[in-house]
Amino acid sequence: MERIWSPWRSQYIDNLNAEKNKTEKKCFLCEAINSKESSNKENLIVARREKCIIIMNKYPYNSGHILIVPLRHIADFSELENEELVSIMNTIQEVVAAMKKLFNPHGFNIGINIGQAAGAGLPDHLHFHIVPRWNGDANFTATVADIKIISHSIEDTRAKLAEQLKIKN
Repeated sequence: MERIWSPWRSQYIDNLNAEKNKTEKKCFLCEAINSKESSNKENLIVARREKCIIIMNKYPYNSGHILIVPLRHIADFSELENEELVSIMNTIQEVVAAMKKLFNPHGFNIGINIGQAAGAGLPDHLHFHIVPRWNGDANFTATVADIKIISHSIEDTRAKLAEQLKIKN
């Protein structure tokens, strides 16, 4: 691989970071976390746990795309406390088991994007993605028309998972 030296690029990156710091946005995850339990349905919250929440992704990559979110507003993965890590990992296991039972996916993508450069749409609040996958879930429309078809409604998926995870709607 050939590398090209371009030190002026760091000025562009520094300016992007400075602009980002000027415009402080509300964290929709914190707003959901701090909402009343009676508004779980409106906020797409599937379940609440002691150290995290399970919430539907409003802009899913695939049907059933879920986020597992620590209750603390933190961006640095290394700052997660041991209890939070254990709770998040146990919750991921629980959600995967529920999805297998309800939707019978052929596989899962599970991961976390840390920082904007890594693709995090909300880089200031860590969140883990669980994306169920089925053989053939991507078809020609993604290639030809740049369209992704989501076959299940977010609301129906949320309700089924909430019931499976024994949480009130």
